[in-house]
Amino acid sequence: MTARLLAVAAFAVLVVGCSSAPTPSPAPAKSAGISGPGDYSRPHKDGAPWWDVDVSSIPDATPTPHNGPFKANPYTVLGKTYYPIGDGRNYRATGTASWYGTKFHGQPTANGEKYDLYGMSAAHKTLPLPSYVRVTNLDNGKAVVLRVNDRGPFYSDRIIDLSFAAAKKLGYAETGTARVKVEGIDPEQWWAERGRPAPMVLAQPQKVAKPSVAALAQPVEQYTPPPAQHAGATVPVEVANETSRDVSGAGVYLQVGAFANPDAAQLLRDKLSSMTGAPVFVSSVVHQQQILHRVRLGPIDSPDEAAQLEQSVRLANLGNPRRVSGD
Repeated sequence: MTARLLAVAAFAVLVVGCSSAPTPSPAPAKSAGISGPGDYSRPHKDGAPWWDVDVSSIPDATPTPHNGPFKANPYTVLGKTYYPIGDGRNYRATGTASWYGTKFHGQPTANGEKYDLYGMSAAHKTLPLPSYVRVTNLDNGKAVVLRVNDRGPFYSDRIIDLSFAAAKKLGYAETGTARVKVEGIDPEQWWAERGRPAPMVLAQPQKVAKPSVAALAQPVEQYTPPPAQHAGATVPVEVANETSRDVSGAGVYLQVGAFANPDAAQLLRDKLSSMTGAPVFVSSVVHQQQILHRVRLGPIDSPDEAAQLEQSVRLANLGNPRRVSGD
């Protein structure tokens, strides 16, 4: 009898188990590990993303002690050899920052991680990979903490390239460049200042590919970045002398930006058109063997109207307009 009762009880438990709904479990994390649509199609030209993310909800990078090897061996780009420093914790520099976006989204960085334009990362020519920096916009005082995992920029005098999200948080995604201060971070000290021990291991960004043993053994790597890498084709470029004129009276124009990429100029033109009834147009000019696409407002009938438009553009964070004459 006891054996029969035990058999019946076991059967009842089995029936209940089969008929009950399974306990829900958390959905697995995305294997891609980057933001954006699942059917992402990489554009031919670099630019801002067409999907919108609230960057205020994106946390800064968390400085984490790195226990593995650093990527700091010499490398050659476009005939020039760069010698990365072995320790970036005391690095300090001031200069121009830019950003890179959709053309490189999901592509491998120099560190082998996937670039996410909505991640908090940066590219630098000589800091060890990975390392952490604090970047401060000297015009507005905004600052972010970033993980340096890529090399660049190589096509200009800029000192660092940030992700689109980082540039957005610093307030210069629309204008393309900003004057910044870059400071290396010691992760151990960063955690000590917060009264907490540094974690031994945190989740690391997904790797795209591991460098070969042969490549690591070479004293100087040959690194060839894609043409016009790191926002070189999307950021505004000042036209010397032309925008410094103080023009008053009829026929006044406001120049908000000058772009090497016509798509970037068109994007700014569309944004300006949505906020003002003044004529907005793109005027192209050859400057130092490069075609620049200038975004302008005008003609404006009076200096007072020009002043009001200047203030409106600045308040909308669309640039720092300057008065120019039409040509």
